[in-house]
Amino acid sequence: MNPKKITIQDIADCANVSKSTVSRVLNNTTPVNDKKREAVLKAVKDLDFEPNSLASGLAGGNSMIIGVQTQKIGSPFYDLVTRGVIHCLTDTRYSPILVDGVWDKEIELKGIDTLLRRQIDGLIIIGGDIEKEQLLHLAAKKPLLLVGREVEGLQDRCLYVDNFDIGYQATKFLIELGHRQIVHITGIKSHQDSVRRLNGYLHALEEAKIPYDADLVYEGAFDGPSGVKAIDTVISRGKKFTAVFAANDMSAFGARLALYRHGIDVPDEVSLIGIDDQTEAPYMTPPMTSVRQPAFQMGVAAGNAMLDLLMNKEFELPKPSVQISVRESTAKVEK
Repeated sequence: MNPKKITIQDIADCANVSKSTVSRVLNNTTPVNDKKREAVLKAVKDLDFEPNSLASGLAGGNSMIIGVQTQKIGSPFYDLVTRGVIHCLTDTRYSPILVDGVWDKEIELKGIDTLLRRQIDGLIIIGGDIEKEQLLHLAAKKPLLLVGREVEGLQDRCLYVDNFDIGYQATKFLIELGHRQIVHITGIKSHQDSVRRLNGYLHALEEAKIPYDADLVYEGAFDGPSGVKAIDTVISRGKKFTAVFAANDMSAFGARLALYRHGIDVPDEVSLIGIDDQTEAPYMTPPMTSVRQPAFQMGVAAGNAMLDLLMNKEFELPKPSVQISVRESTAKVEK
């Protein structure tokens, strides 16, 4: 036999108060005198009542749920941003629900549709490739924040690092060490981050008056295997190079493996730099230089901004800066 489901009416009868009084106490909406509050709380305890947060939230017009659409579960950068959002919401009345876009626009849209069907109060999209028009439509329906993207028309809702500057700074760092033949392993060709990092790389070369060599650029996929293939391909082309700039740490890890297999010493023969400064970067052999993004802090900032947005408070998203964690995988060119 199933135990009897305790209702708001049961609590009201036990505490000898009205249902509206019980609701005000449970939802902490408007003040209730101490005597009635104590009676309600005692009834809740005596009846072993567990409120349905979704139902009670919907009754007040809110689900108390924030949807989080991430670009790719398992990707260190996106996972850290997501952890930051979850950390921010931990001590609030809001709960996050997470869906994964798996680098696929159609799957992203299906995930967001699933969240909207759950009557979420707000939506945080981390990365992704959804078109601007679709995002503007979403923003008109629900409180929306974007992390890791810059979208025209939603600038005040976007929290991102300058990926052009990341590509520029990483390449400039290598140039200042004396490198001129610099391999760049890009991310996914159509991805906004990848395009801007490539443009930063090209700008640094142009600024230093280093001729662009298309054979030193390999289209990767933000993963280890593409890093391996990039080095194998550039070597098979017969190209000489003294440095590698990978679009993220995962592809840099793959590049490091390929360099090892080809008997190329890092950093004596080739310097290597990645992006994200993953936890594993300092424990590579040798410890790897990487551009650090404040991913966790970006997630916390997005969570706080969403809370302000839901409460109709003014907010201003920060402008995150990056820094290069210099380690032993990069060195000056010996003349």
